[in-house]
Amino acid sequence: MAKVSDELLEMLGEISDLGRARELLAWDEHTKMPPRGAAARAEQIATLTRLRHRRLASDELGRLLDAAEATLEGARPDSFAASLVRVSKRDWEKARRVPAELRAEIARTTALAEHTWEAARAESDFGAFLPSLERVIELKRRYLECFEFDHPYDPLLDDFEPEMKTAELGPLLARVRDGVGELLAEIAAAGTELDASPLFGSFPPGEQEALAQDVAARLPLEPDSWRLDSTVHPFATGIAISDLRITTRFDPGYVGTALWSVIHEVGHAMYNNGIDPELARTPLCRSTSMGFDESQSRLWENWVGRGRPFLGHLLPLLAERFPERFAGLEAEELYRAANRVGASPIRVEADEVTYNLHIVLRFELELALFEERIAPRELPEAWRERTREYLGIEVADDAAGVLQDVHWAAGLYGYFPTYCLGNMIAAQVWEGARAELADLDDQLARGELAPLRDHLRERIYRHGAKLAPTELIEAVTGGPLDPGPLIAGLRRKYGELYELG
Repeated sequence: MAKVSDELLEMLGEISDLGRARELLAWDEHTKMPPRGAAARAEQIATLTRLRHRRLASDELGRLLDAAEATLEGARPDSFAASLVRVSKRDWEKARRVPAELRAEIARTTALAEHTWEAARAESDFGAFLPSLERVIELKRRYLECFEFDHPYDPLLDDFEPEMKTAELGPLLARVRDGVGELLAEIAAAGTELDASPLFGSFPPGEQEALAQDVAARLPLEPDSWRLDSTVHPFATGIAISDLRITTRFDPGYVGTALWSVIHEVGHAMYNNGIDPELARTPLCRSTSMGFDESQSRLWENWVGRGRPFLGHLLPLLAERFPERFAGLEAEELYRAANRVGASPIRVEADEVTYNLHIVLRFELELALFEERIAPRELPEAWRERTREYLGIEVADDAAGVLQDVHWAAGLYGYFPTYCLGNMIAAQVWEGARAELADLDDQLARGELAPLRDHLRERIYRHGAKLAPTELIEAVTGGPLDPGPLIAGLRRKYGELYELG
């Protein structure tokens, strides 16, 4: 049986440790760090990035990988050894193309840019953020120069969705855009209104925080493996399989942000929590792609968190915390409120139908940026135009428009499409879960979430990155990535809610 050397495992473990330490510093930066620590933290993150990159791109690692590859004859492609060598070699080859100083400068610049973005967002002042944005985009273009590509967006996309090309992604998103657009037109023509007013009102942040902690505790993460904190833009970070940092934010006028963003981020954490411990401290100890990672956050947020069964289970919890809004409310009323379709300028508050258009909007703007069809200074107006076109609403200010997401400040170009890919994967995975777990609705209604978690852990989580995204979707669903189940599922659900016949 093929076996990798202890020397290779130790070196990969050191690379992993440096990356996880960097993630811990980033988590602290966005949750606990005092504001004046930003400049020093940017240098610390840049240093860890440089050290990690040098180790990852080293001749020594290349020699160890070549030696390990020579021992793989007869090994199953999905074995630990074969998967480890394949994924590590891919990471090594990509790292060899990029100078360590460029990696460090990107890390430093984006760490500072996120703080500039946060202040600019608070004042709705895009001009204050523009110089930082231009610098981040300049560095990402230098990053692109390190690669050969058919399309300038390909290397950016590949960082989050390995091996996927822009030419493949574009038609997938277009199918979702067109399918969602047709459904929205039918909903508008039907003239049916759903009442979402129970979710709006006065919700003290302290009570919302207690609600968020209660909801997270009811989700099937392993005990003593997670913590929940507040931040400006919700995220989840896995410091280790058993050290998961979940964040959310609280809107005093809308309880849905705290409720569904927590379920979303716990979905990410659950993926990390379910990876086989054998993969710890290796490049396999991560999701196979951000599309798959987002599929789990979106599945738990929407298919579970906005579904009739689990909302019925959550209603007493909401009524206990906010009796003036939820005491006496029927479960069906909460279900209808949670699934009202209505255009919102804010992506993280969007319903699951229009959410996909938010992603298409961002994808198209990123393409335009890196095809150099628009300049960064033109983004606010381009954002407003596409919001009118896709959502039919006006953007009140830049805080509710181009400044609402942290991703561009963080240099995460190529990330946004994975949310929509995640919706596609989630729909396919959900079909399989319903077929195999015959009493799933009854389990969710009782708050028994472990059976679904175990189903997903067995089919997805435990593998980490051992299988490529195309291999994993085939293994889980028996077919390729397909937008069809997503569009069909939205039609079934919202056709019933809006009486589309």
